[in-house]
Amino acid sequence: MKVQNQDQITFSVNRYQKNSNQIQKSLQHLSTGKKIATSSDNASGLSISETMRAQIRGISRAQSNMQDGLSLLESANEGLNNVNELMQRARELAVESANDTMTTEDRANIQQEIDQILEAIDDTASKLEFNTRKILGENTSLNLMVGANPGQKLTIQLIDTGTEALQIDDLSVMSNEDANEALTKLDDAINQTSMHLTTVGSHIEALEFHLRNALTFENNLSESLSLLEDVDLAEEMMNFISLDIRQYGDQLLISQVNQRNQGVLSIL
Repeated sequence: MKVQNQDQITFSVNRYQKNSNQIQKSLQHLSTGKKIATSSDNASGLSISETMRAQIRGISRAQSNMQDGLSLLESANEGLNNVNELMQRARELAVESANDTMTTEDRANIQQEIDQILEAIDDTASKLEFNTRKILGENTSLNLMVGANPGQKLTIQLIDTGTEALQIDDLSVMSNEDANEALTKLDDAINQTSMHLTTVGSHIEALEFHLRNALTFENNLSESLSLLEDVDLAEEMMNFISLDIRQYGDQLLISQVNQRNQGVLSIL
């Protein structure tokens, strides 16, 4: 006769230990809210989730980039409108001076106002900035990241609206001929800034389109990541309760077998 027959409880002990490990994992899932709490839970799933998380963070940063780009373009739009208004006033004065009813003194007064207008245009071009970067003071291009991956960018063209760049820095209305020449120069300059206003408007529209797409893409990725990574709390809780019941049953079985064996030994 075998008093300490371990074969009787080997199965229960093994299942008890297995359940104990599963309970620990279940508790970890419940406490973190993640189905993939460690790489051992789902190695391939962890790799996919990390890739998704990188994309989500990248697209979120791209949205901030685009918001900054929209702010820059809106500032450029306001600046260009201001420059256009100033040039429209200068053109009005040039038309006035082109009339030969004007005296030399009248034209000198008009010239003084035009000089002040040109100074205001240069002031706008040199001082309008976004994050210390000139918006209307130089011909340059800016690249905005509109996505989370290389090459996903939008190039924005900026122009110099200073009087020298627009070729209106030497406007004179001191004679009929000078006033007519000033009109030609102002028309060319107004055409340049008006064309750039159109370009700025198209950039704003494109950025708003990319921003809407990025928001939709981020939401879809976040939903997919949640399905892959987040635990179903109700399901996991039921699993935990089931494991706990089996654990308690195996514990009782092992305890009863041990008590029986101890009773036999005490009799002997």
